[in-house]
Amino acid sequence: MTINDTQNEIIEEFADLTDWMDRYAYIIELGNQLPPLDADQKVPANLIEGCQSRVWIASDRLPDGKIRFKADSDALIVKGIVSLLMRVLSDRTPNEILNADLYFIDKIGLSDHLSPTRSNGLVAMVKQIKNYAIAYKALDSRS
Repeated sequence: MTINDTQNEIIEEFADLTDWMDRYAYIIELGNQLPPLDADQKVPANLIEGCQSRVWIASDRLPDGKIRFKADSDALIVKGIVSLLMRVLSDRTPNEILNADLYFIDKIGLSDHLSPTRSNGLVAMVKQIKNYAIAYKALDSRS
């Protein structure tokens, strides 16, 4: 499944939820399904700067060159948002991540329904994920 296939799947899931209270409930449900991050990964190096709540994103390089992300947050809605990002961007190559147009955020109306501080946090999460991809791609070019 491509990044766009996954985004389209998310858009379809949200299309059935016309009320924003239902959408928030679904986002929280998704966050509750996110596996917890190990305590040894909840370190300052994995903490996202610019988020109102605490968000950690850790990465591992898989043998096939893809990047697997793990994440957690101390805020329910944010945890759901980060779970959506994990679903779209985890287990992808650095190039896939760097070339991704994350249109699902606008299509599901998320960007219109986040507070300015949560919107800044979302941007910071995406930026950190892309920074991981840049770093892994740089490592590839040295090999």
